[in-house]
Amino acid sequence: MRAVQVKEFGGPEVLEVLEVAAPQPGSGEVVVDVEVADVMFLDTRLRGGWGQDFFPLTLPYVPGGAIAGVVSAVGAEVDDQWLGKRVVTQTASSGIGGGVPTGGYAEQALAKAATLVEIAQGVTTQQAVALAHDGRTALAVFDRAAVRPDSWVLVTAAAGGLGTLLIQLSAAAGAKVVAAARGVEKLALATRLGAHAVVDYSVVGWDERVREITGGGADVVFDGAGGDIGALGLAVTADNGVFLGYGSAAGEFGTGDAEVAGVRGVTVVDLFAAVGAVTDWLAIARRAQAEVAAGRLEVVVGQAFPLDQVKRAHAAIEDRSALGRTVLTIGATL
Repeated sequence: MRAVQVKEFGGPEVLEVLEVAAPQPGSGEVVVDVEVADVMFLDTRLRGGWGQDFFPLTLPYVPGGAIAGVVSAVGAEVDDQWLGKRVVTQTASSGIGGGVPTGGYAEQALAKAATLVEIAQGVTTQQAVALAHDGRTALAVFDRAAVRPDSWVLVTAAAGGLGTLLIQLSAAAGAKVVAAARGVEKLALATRLGAHAVVDYSVVGWDERVREITGGGADVVFDGAGGDIGALGLAVTADNGVFLGYGSAAGEFGTGDAEVAGVRGVTVVDLFAAVGAVTDWLAIARRAQAEVAAGRLEVVVGQAFPLDQVKRAHAAIEDRSALGRTVLTIGATL
């Protein structure tokens, strides 16, 4: 079968499409004929050699932590009723709070039966895999924020996979959303999805513009950018507001002055605190699909590349030109 391998750390050029041995399911595992693989910002960073203390990788490896497709084989102790079902899942090696996101950029991949979610009617495989990480995280983070009607919500990295979902969820809850992103195209997307106002955070003074729009600060800040952008997002969180830092699109998680924020009564919540240790990820994944199937939530898949164009997929994420989610199309899709 064909799979993408990384034999050495480096830029997108180190991604190679090669013939490798097909996987065999162990106990509690299945083989999925992959139709679509998720491409994460994290994938690009790991490919470059970042994060070995947190995500120890042994070269060579196949990137990719989430897939959607059809179950073609089951291992011992797995119900054979899974055979032939359309599913979305993490790969067998991946996991929230543990594991490494590998094995997904391939024509076939291993997954644990315990992480399988059947794809709902009315949801495409591209939509399902785009929700594999973002849909679950968006709902978990949104639930933690307890957004109120008529409150002000700031979403940074607003045109990314998570940001596009959080704009819609917040607007549907009756909040007034300020979307912060980079460039005209991304701001136009945020406006279409329901943002009340938009700001370009590549322009100096964007944080002061947020203060003006909100009348002093945002009641809830969803920060998917991190870095200096996230630090400014924390600074413009209103007194007694909530700052949820879940992303690092700017390079690192936001490191604003949490002590000063605490004096102002701002509650600072990181990703692991936001999602909690007891989150029912299967239930929340089904909920995300149900929202899409009902037409209440739009999944923005801005870029879909075939497997042999994986280098372009990584480059689009790294040069910040990507909109919404980026995926690899590998097999037949519905």
